[in-house]
Amino acid sequence: MLTLKNTKLTVKINPKGAELTHIIDNKTGQDFIWNGEEWAKHAPILFPAIGRSTEDEYLLDGKLYPMQQHGFATDYDFELLEQRTDFIKLLLKDNPETYQSFPFHFEFIVIYKLEDNALNLTFEVKNLTEKSMSFALGFHPAFNLPGKFEDYQIRFATNDKVLKTFDIVKNPFPYRSGKLTTFAQSVSEFSLDRQMFAAGLVIFDNKINQIKLSSVLTDYAVSLEMSDFPYLCLWTKEDMTLPYLCIEPFSGLPDIINQKQELLEKEGNHVLTANEAATYKVKLTFDN
Repeated sequence: MLTLKNTKLTVKINPKGAELTHIIDNKTGQDFIWNGEEWAKHAPILFPAIGRSTEDEYLLDGKLYPMQQHGFATDYDFELLEQRTDFIKLLLKDNPETYQSFPFHFEFIVIYKLEDNALNLTFEVKNLTEKSMSFALGFHPAFNLPGKFEDYQIRFATNDKVLKTFDIVKNPFPYRSGKLTTFAQSVSEFSLDRQMFAAGLVIFDNKINQIKLSSVLTDYAVSLEMSDFPYLCLWTKEDMTLPYLCIEPFSGLPDIINQKQELLEKEGNHVLTANEAATYKVKLTFDN
């Protein structure tokens, strides 16, 4: 396990999947990241796919390739390129196994940097192939919610006047139906309610620059600045009353059910031309 630390926060990162496992407030001991047994993940990085591909496969130039849910980045140990007390840089490169399901040469760099009571994340995807490469990228952190789920609220920073969500097919899931629905809650602020997640995850088709999760009873607050990402997903297990909420910046979407996708034409994906790179940043700020 890799460790970052400053005067405010201690962060633990698993080289497998470059996954955050702990963000601990040094003063109170509060761990902001979920570590319960009921959902065995913490903050997985989704690459090069988000959600389900139809029949767990997709098309590229008419040829079928397998793709597991959320891609394969979580399966591999990232190489440690650089580490300081408050900084870690990790790398995943293609290998013969990834090439069987994603026939591209690439570099995927993940950088974590502590700054006061904030953790800055940078994701860099480089296409090293002499042809266009299409991918999705998602960050899937689960935040602990001490106390009651309903004692927390969400606040958005967005210029949109109406929130729209993708209609989700629950079983099997997480596919999309292809339809959009209007989100019934306030555009800027609303309380958490488990009924929101009765159909599973909630993916907003809105440009959301910042989201804040806070308690109405305590000073607990987590903010995510995510202007590089075009979509936002909220999720908690709909069939269990677990004390966490996932706040997930997405660049990419699950498939529409029963629609086999041509990868270079897939809705929501980012396409890089030969030798092009893309950078995404997220800033997590913590109060407790």
